[in-house]
Amino acid sequence: MTGSGAAKSAVEWLVSVAPDPEACRWEWERNPLGVALLPAGKEWDVLILPGELGYPTLDVLTRVIDRPGPVLADFGDARMGFFVPAGTVARWLGTGVRGAGHGTWIVVPYPGRATGGVRWLVPPDGRGTLTDPALLELAMHEAAAQLARESGE
Repeated sequence: MTGSGAAKSAVEWLVSVAPDPEACRWEWERNPLGVALLPAGKEWDVLILPGELGYPTLDVLTRVIDRPGPVLADFGDARMGFFVPAGTVARWLGTGVRGAGHGTWIVVPYPGRATGGVRWLVPPDGRGTLTDPALLELAMHEAAAQLARESGE
C-alpha cells in the first residue's frame, strides 16, 4: 500500500470509532494542531507508559515483531500510548501504566501529517493491527530489566 493509501486507510480506521466520523475529519482538517479527540474502548484501548520506559519497550517490541500496533508520543515525549485490543485496560494489573479504555477519550493526530505535539511513532496501518498486550507486557519487563542494569552500572 502506498504512503497516501496507507494514511487514508488509517484515517478511515480511526474515524470509525468517532460518534460522527465526518465531524472528526472536519476537525482534523481545520484544527491548527492537526488533532482530534477519539473515544477509546470501542476498537482499541491505549496503555500509556512513561516515556523513559516506553521508548525502550518500543525498541524491544520492534526487535521481536515486524510491526507493533499504533504508538503515540505526547508533547515532550513524557508519555507514550500503545494501542491494544479493546477491553485490555479493564484487565490490566500493572503499576505505573495508565490506561484509556471505555468511557475515555484521547487526542489523536491525523496520520501522515506533522502536528505541533502529539505524534505517531508507529502510525496505524489501516488494517487494525494492534499490539498484543501479553507481548507488550513482556517487552515492558525486558525494557525495565535493561534500565535497571544500566542504572546499576
